[in-house]
Amino acid sequence: MTNILFIHQSADLYGSDKTLLLLLTKLDKSRFNPVVVIPLDGPLRKELEKENIKVIIAPVLKLYRKMFTPKNILLFFKQIKKAVSILDELNSQYNFDIIYSNTLAVLLGMVYAKKRKIKHIWHVHEIIVHPKKIASLFPKLLNKYADVVVCNSQATMDNLVKRQKELVNKTLIIHNGLKPLNDDYIKINREDLGFEKDDFIITLIGRINRLKGHKWLLNTFINNLQQDKSIKLLFVGSPVSDQEYYLHEIEELVQENKLENTVKIVGFKKDLRPILNLSDMLAVPSTEAESFGLVALEAMLAKKPVVGSNHGGLTEIIVHNETGFLVEPNNESELALAIQKLLGNKEMRNLFGSNGYERAIKEFSEEKYISSFERLFK
Repeated sequence: MTNILFIHQSADLYGSDKTLLLLLTKLDKSRFNPVVVIPLDGPLRKELEKENIKVIIAPVLKLYRKMFTPKNILLFFKQIKKAVSILDELNSQYNFDIIYSNTLAVLLGMVYAKKRKIKHIWHVHEIIVHPKKIASLFPKLLNKYADVVVCNSQATMDNLVKRQKELVNKTLIIHNGLKPLNDDYIKINREDLGFEKDDFIITLIGRINRLKGHKWLLNTFINNLQQDKSIKLLFVGSPVSDQEYYLHEIEELVQENKLENTVKIVGFKKDLRPILNLSDMLAVPSTEAESFGLVALEAMLAKKPVVGSNHGGLTEIIVHNETGFLVEPNNESELALAIQKLLGNKEMRNLFGSNGYERAIKEFSEEKYISSFERLFK
């Protein structure tokens, strides 16, 4: 039995949380025994414990923007001592063979693996380009403190290797995978969200922050599309704690343009199937490169066309003019044109949806994702 300590930076159910949950749920428990450390309680813990996976709440030495103050640096070193003590107690029980750090945001794995001489896998889900000092620091840490670096896309790997060429020798790509969606869920109607039956619904799913492109999509609608009263925008997701001002800025833009009946904002949804079912297309207008773009894959499994930014991991998921459209980041005209093409052509929407589903099943299957990690762990 291979005992693996998984260290993760949140307890939510967004992209990296979902991929970790899938991996731990489907991992062959006759060969691999996972133990999970997360920094707080939340829906991820509940889902893991449903699968009888041991979950510990402890400091994970999470990197965040405000940590570089005297007070927070002192707190960071106190957390190191506490976290190491907790992991030592766990290690005395499980004698871990591997430590797996999920995302660059957690530093506990690199500290503890080095300290106790345990093999360390660092799974990277981010493309960091600024601040430049941080962007150049992480590849150095990966090179020094990881035995294997797993990237979720070629784009993620390229961003690291161009800054630290030696990483090419210890890095591999494992694309995220998902299982096909089933129909065992409670469906909702468009009218339940305040839309009309014949509206054309453009959905954007993701945390409300500066990177996901809410303002780009909203301004594209205001400047190019609002003459068509059938078009509606649906934003699904919540802001990060202490970043609620992004949501307020969007709400103000909606109010200023009197779009309260056109733009609907709903919070985080654990089950996206009802939302995807009533959507006509998914927009992934990320203003900075996504390392992967899991929500695009979820939409393809729901047989929906996807319009996304032509950079980062999205270029490895969406096939332009086959499963959707790739548009120049922050280009309102290109985004509007892509939307108009889909708006006026139901046959194209159905074709792109069908093509996307076939691509998702073939290239990004749950089986491929799990087997890749099991080979690596072995």
